[in-house]
Amino acid sequence: MAYFIGLISGTSVDSIDAVLVDISSVTTTSTRCLLVSSLSYPIPTDIQNAIHAISQSEYHGDAIDELGQLDQQIGELLGYAAIAVIEKANLNKNDIVAIGSHGQTVRHHPYAKHPFTLQIGDANRISAMTGITTVADFRRKDVALGGQGAPLVPAFHQALFGSIAQPRIVLNLGGIANISVLQPNQPVVGYDTGPANTLMDRWIKKHQGEDFDRDGQWARTGELMSSLLESMLNDSYFSEPAPKSTGREYFNLEWLDLHLPEAYQANDVQRTLLELTAHSVADAIDNHCEQGDILVCGGGAHNAFLMERLNKLIPNFTVQSTFEFGVDPDWVEAMAFAWLAQQSLAGLNGSLSSVTGAKRDAVLGAIYPP
Repeated sequence: MAYFIGLISGTSVDSIDAVLVDISSVTTTSTRCLLVSSLSYPIPTDIQNAIHAISQSEYHGDAIDELGQLDQQIGELLGYAAIAVIEKANLNKNDIVAIGSHGQTVRHHPYAKHPFTLQIGDANRISAMTGITTVADFRRKDVALGGQGAPLVPAFHQALFGSIAQPRIVLNLGGIANISVLQPNQPVVGYDTGPANTLMDRWIKKHQGEDFDRDGQWARTGELMSSLLESMLNDSYFSEPAPKSTGREYFNLEWLDLHLPEAYQANDVQRTLLELTAHSVADAIDNHCEQGDILVCGGGAHNAFLMERLNKLIPNFTVQSTFEFGVDPDWVEAMAFAWLAQQSLAGLNGSLSSVTGAKRDAVLGAIYPP
């Protein structure tokens, strides 16, 4: 048994996903990754607000001082999350090979004059708190090699789900939607298709005070605003070729405001945002294959209305949760960073240049001894 921990705080920034996995049978083409323990570790509201504030391009606070402190605060939360998931599994630190920490993205600008991506959550603090070797800073090596630095999960999807005889697409519906196109004897293709839950989550928070739209119930009460959907889908991001990646620094409520009409019903907008996710995902999938299996993971896998719409828009595909393949959809992304830590320590590549556009595949991450 080889136990690894994966930690990630996503675009919703409400909690840290922490998993403890047993990784074995690793080859160049496949891996066995068994989920042993998992939990969501809450992020206090004041830290959530600070993350949202500092992530916005118009932020004008004392950025360096506040970013430095936030880096330490998130690092501490990540450390506590790792300790909690170990305790839940009734193990101790000596049982764990390493922690893989994604941290919290505060800015992702692969198209800048000097491209960069920035994740915070000091890995020195994590390793010091836990006494466990920690691997972090996974994205910047790929950016240094001319890549997008995202998405990184397609390499894990290939290792976990890639032994196939027919096309298979892994669809991650987190804050941002991304696909991994797995086809026999072909390089993996993967990229961010656009927003998944981030716009719907922010909109329902603004108008209903809820963190998310459970099962798409609020969206279901609204009417589709065809002109709004058309306006949003005309955004140049959706027609750009891969490799490409995006985040909430682009798809946010300020972006939505650019497309909203003067008069609207809030639930109609929510309905249309759900349709934006469904259409942008379906359009992307149709560009790669005509039929196959779609394995859905991330929080969007629980949105019954969204899943209905996907089934309607891509009827030639079998759309189902990764749960049907023995992997809990809520923890796939965190599991990926546990796997990336394992890859780093073994000196094995963790990125796919066919996905990110980098000059080559690469070993990712920086290693922080305890």
